[in-house]
Amino acid sequence: MIVHPVIASIRRLTPLTLALWFASPTHAADCATLLGSEIPAEAIGLPTRGAQVVAANAVAAGGSAPQTFGAYCDISAEIRPIDRAAPPIRMRLALPEQWNHKALMLGGGGYNGTLPNVVGNVPAGPLDQPTPLGRGYAVFGSDSGHAFDPLSPGGFAWNDEALANYAHDALKKTRDAAVYLIRQRYGTAPERSYFAGGSTGGREALAVAQQWPTDFHGVIALYPAYNALALDLQFGRITRALAAPGAFPSLEQRAALLEAAMQACDGLDGVRDGVISHQAACNARFDPARAKLDGRPLRCPDGTSSSPRCLSDAQIHALRVFNTPIRFDFPLASGETHYPGFNTWGTDLGRPGDGVQLVVNRLGLNTLQPTYPMPVHGTGFADGVPYHAGFWDEWVRYFVTRNPTFNSLTLDPQNPGPWLVRISELSLRQDVNETDLSAFANNGGKLLMAHGTSDQLVSTRASAEYYQRIRRDMGPGRTRQFMRYYEIPGYGHAASTVFNAAWDSLTALENWVERGIAPRRQIVADSVGVPGRTRPLCEYPGWPKYVGKGAVDAASSFVCVNAR
Repeated sequence: MIVHPVIASIRRLTPLTLALWFASPTHAADCATLLGSEIPAEAIGLPTRGAQVVAANAVAAGGSAPQTFGAYCDISAEIRPIDRAAPPIRMRLALPEQWNHKALMLGGGGYNGTLPNVVGNVPAGPLDQPTPLGRGYAVFGSDSGHAFDPLSPGGFAWNDEALANYAHDALKKTRDAAVYLIRQRYGTAPERSYFAGGSTGGREALAVAQQWPTDFHGVIALYPAYNALALDLQFGRITRALAAPGAFPSLEQRAALLEAAMQACDGLDGVRDGVISHQAACNARFDPARAKLDGRPLRCPDGTSSSPRCLSDAQIHALRVFNTPIRFDFPLASGETHYPGFNTWGTDLGRPGDGVQLVVNRLGLNTLQPTYPMPVHGTGFADGVPYHAGFWDEWVRYFVTRNPTFNSLTLDPQNPGPWLVRISELSLRQDVNETDLSAFANNGGKLLMAHGTSDQLVSTRASAEYYQRIRRDMGPGRTRQFMRYYEIPGYGHAASTVFNAAWDSLTALENWVERGIAPRRQIVADSVGVPGRTRPLCEYPGWPKYVGKGAVDAASSFVCVNAR
């Protein structure tokens, strides 16, 4: 029998490809007609019961120059879980009328549970350029499969499917559903797709590059919590140290610590400019027990707290825990063996102030000492325990023990006893630490990773370790073909009143992916500490050194050096 060549080619297609072929539209759809549209389960690469558009509204052009955007279609959809007791994945898409044939997925933050601002910027994005939507991108993101509960941010982890979605499954489900809707809206799939995220979103950025290496052409990973379970254990170690009697420093005492570090380390880059740029040198030389503040010892007389301008021995001990690594004497299935300390000396852990400073405080040590029951926590509260403590408490009660009344301060992260098996199992979901990114690189993928040296919530040292692991396993030359890692002096976790970073990472990524122009001489600007000042964005292990002349607020007066 003679078979028509078209029929023969159809027979060779997989069921999923066939479903997408026949389900995919050939003509663009109006925004309003998308309301109620069904996304078949076969169009999503992980198990679901399909998805549905629950809202579709035409939105007029808006924004404020230079961050304006044109008219767009605002779509909300829900991806139905297999387990009917699990929450749906809520997702949102902004599909511009003037589309540039590209898509951008935005990651989440913390325990997720909220929809990313698809009209907004990439993490640490530039303020003098249009947002991705304003550039013509189809922008989308999701809540990762649960709604945020400010009183119990980690409570969703009771449900295994919700936990798996948060860990990373929602990334694939959201991406596939979004591409299906983009095809419906425009009649074609995106020519280029990118991902951008910070913190948990940075972990998600690395997850898509590792697990679905052909889904995205470029990835921006800011301050990525990639080894999240190892970080959780470090959070527990820090929390228990801060919970000790007399160990919790006040906002004023943390301000004194930062001032003392500035006085000792600010000039190590060749100029006193309010930013510690040579952080490695500061880590090596600063000792809070011997440091001076305005010529007087930072350590309180006799080691007991007597002033908001000094630190007690108990406080110094807790801060040294913050500065040092946790090491695991037990195997984790993910292969992680430790989590490094933080750049504690020179990091803003919280100090008196308002505006952006309040955000910095809430992401740092906040205002209340950890105790049991754990007081309120998170950025939604004016007062609360350190973010680390709240994150640890939620993780222990809902991820590990699944006992909401469990006292998280009693679980020793270095000797977890009966909880070790569960913790090791969780590490396979939470630690996104693969170092062979060959499949991503072979597909033309490019990865930009950056981290502030003054991050109080995810250690810059962890990002440096991950970068070094990739170079070790893939080789320096191969790594340089697809990846760059930068450190930003003075920048904290997502916000800073010392140096609040603004970097046009998306343009750098576009040029590398689409034009083959690798990033060179990148510039980062400050939008809060000294608005408008710039610094060179140095590739690790480089840092910006003042050349000895020129305006202190200009990047042109600094050069990247690698001297440690």
